[in-house]
Amino acid sequence: MLDIGFIKANRDLLIEVVRNKKVQIDIDALLALYEERCQILQQMEQLRADKNTIDDHIKLLIENKEMSESSIMEERSHWINKGKEVKKSLGELSSQFMNIDTEYQSLMYQVPNIYSADTPIGLTENENVIVRQVGDKPAFDFPPLEHWQLGKNLGLIDTEKSAQVSGSRFAYIKGDLVLMQFALIQWVMSVLQNQDIIAQIIDTAGLNLDTKNYTPVLPPVMMKPEVMKRMGRLDPIDDRYQTTIDGLMLVGSAEHTLGPLHMDETLDYRNLPLRYVGYSTAFRREAGTYGKDMKGILRLHQFDKIEIEVFSDKDTGFAEQELIVAIQEYLMQQLQLPYQVVLKCTGDMGTPDIRAYDIETWLPGQNQYRETHTSDYMGEFQSRRLQTKYKDKEGQNHFVHMNDATVFAIGRILIAIMENNQQADGSIRVPEILQSYMHKTIIT
Repeated sequence: MLDIGFIKANRDLLIEVVRNKKVQIDIDALLALYEERCQILQQMEQLRADKNTIDDHIKLLIENKEMSESSIMEERSHWINKGKEVKKSLGELSSQFMNIDTEYQSLMYQVPNIYSADTPIGLTENENVIVRQVGDKPAFDFPPLEHWQLGKNLGLIDTEKSAQVSGSRFAYIKGDLVLMQFALIQWVMSVLQNQDIIAQIIDTAGLNLDTKNYTPVLPPVMMKPEVMKRMGRLDPIDDRYQTTIDGLMLVGSAEHTLGPLHMDETLDYRNLPLRYVGYSTAFRREAGTYGKDMKGILRLHQFDKIEIEVFSDKDTGFAEQELIVAIQEYLMQQLQLPYQVVLKCTGDMGTPDIRAYDIETWLPGQNQYRETHTSDYMGEFQSRRLQTKYKDKEGQNHFVHMNDATVFAIGRILIAIMENNQQADGSIRVPEILQSYMHKTIIT
């Protein structure tokens, strides 16, 4: 959420942001509603002041020793009637204010965050900018298979039985692919606990940041809808799963419940940055993707993710995002997977985002790059809603700046490993970095 004072002072900018982010909200209508809201508040304050004046008059009358009792009663009746009129007017205004304030708060939640100066202007993903491509695409002397074919042939993926049990877009993952998933989790957690590796990544990226490691978290996978709304992640609501009895939302990513970890708290600047890495199952209805990626495990209703969430001060938010992207790239290079870093355009980034990167990994079975990672810098957009603050050296309160990012969408990285490491005999070579965790070099 943006500050209304900032919106008023930057009306033209916000109209441009709304247009470029493809958000349906009328900024002028919001500002007009805000002014009306302020006027009603002023009238209510005046009526409360009038009521206090009337109460004082009545009190003075009771204490008056010079007026006759009949005069006091007559004067008291007059002020009591005036008080009733004020009370009635105040009640009417309060009801009017509640209606306007509800509409105002709803519109404020719809206002998108501003985007960074280096964010490309565009309406679709086709206008995203490739920042760099890293790694050589594998050259095969045989037609490469897609992951679902490899998975079926090797008994690693079963979507036929899962369709009978759960419906489409679910899968049984089995055998060595399960071991590879847990190898990835264990490896990532060990990397993000290693301050020497983090220091090395920071140095290579040319950043000036604390080498503090990332605290591992297993977060809840259900949350209250009002908290998800404060996170700015409730919409699109048709892509969320919600329990029918309790009304709890199933998370679409670990960051949904990592972000509120310090909700309604004021942190000490000396403890910043707070860096977390969370692992959880995620749930999405995949609304609007009918017929897309129906085979295999690329686009499922239930999948597992490792996510980063960072709380920093206002001066290091952009640098923390650069570190996150550097970590993502380090892990990809260790897996020896070819990828490209993409700076997302205004129309493809999220409403809360100031700047957003994707990493797209080469999938030879599909003969194209596919998104496997995201990195979103929100500034204080989420923390203002969550009321997560920090106190600086001078004792002043500020909203923390927040970053979240995908370390691995595990299903998608398994796909990338399978397709890039397939062999002519149908086996899959285990990336060297994972071999000590899996105790094997080949999946046959």
